[in-house]
Amino acid sequence: MAINSGRRGSLPSWGRRLGRGPVVRAAGRAGFTARGVIYVLVGVLAVRIALGGSDGKEADRSGAVAAIGEQPFGQVMLWALAAGLAGMALWRLSVAVLGRGTGEDGWTKRAADLGRAVFNAFLCSGVLQTLLTGSGGTRSGDESSKEYTATVLAWPGGRWLVGAAGLVVIVTGVVLGVRAVLRKFEKKLDTGAMGRRVRTAVRTLGVVGGGVRGLVFAGAGVFVLLAAVAFDPARAKGLDETLRSFAGTAAGPALLVAVGAGLALYGCFSFCQARWYRLR
Repeated sequence: MAINSGRRGSLPSWGRRLGRGPVVRAAGRAGFTARGVIYVLVGVLAVRIALGGSDGKEADRSGAVAAIGEQPFGQVMLWALAAGLAGMALWRLSVAVLGRGTGEDGWTKRAADLGRAVFNAFLCSGVLQTLLTGSGGTRSGDESSKEYTATVLAWPGGRWLVGAAGLVVIVTGVVLGVRAVLRKFEKKLDTGAMGRRVRTAVRTLGVVGGGVRGLVFAGAGVFVLLAAVAFDPARAKGLDETLRSFAGTAAGPALLVAVGAGLALYGCFSFCQARWYRLR
């Protein structure tokens, strides 16, 4: 009996060591790098749209994937991007299962990490589909947003579900923006390993980039909510159309340039996270 009990207890210990070992930590850092690449490219595409030179590419993940694929060694770069996104999914999954190891292991945080793992796995599958078939991963985010909204609106109580989803996205965007402005991200970074100037630069990237990211999230949520109110799926917008809507404000294209620059800064902040994030 004692031997069997020891065997049962050894598996969680082994799994915990594996989940917090160097391979999973390296996967997480690769994931932050991949996310940084996507945000930088989306930001650059947004700026180019504002200046009238996007070459027809959309300022979203599909546009970023298309832009990478057109570069020299684009296929190799896309494989690296897919590996990075898979790494992020693996690391988020390990955190969801094993906890953060910091006392912040409530079910809400575990559920959020599980959701992030699924989301990154979905992004990885899109890139892989592009690599293997030449299509699918570059599907318009705007089209997907309208299609999903139309599907849910057709359900019984669909208007309320879409409205609730819009509110969730709005609240998420506000929370992301506020947390960035309050510099909540610093407690997850190894700031002691940074010099004073580097720490100031990373803080600026996190505050500005994270704030803009939250603004874009909230803006996308507003359009989903409007689609529910009007019972019109065409009102829903993906990332590309949400960004283009900034150019339609009184501030004009200058606002879109600023938002695009902010998203690119968030991509640079993701690179900093790849270097200094306290991975558990």
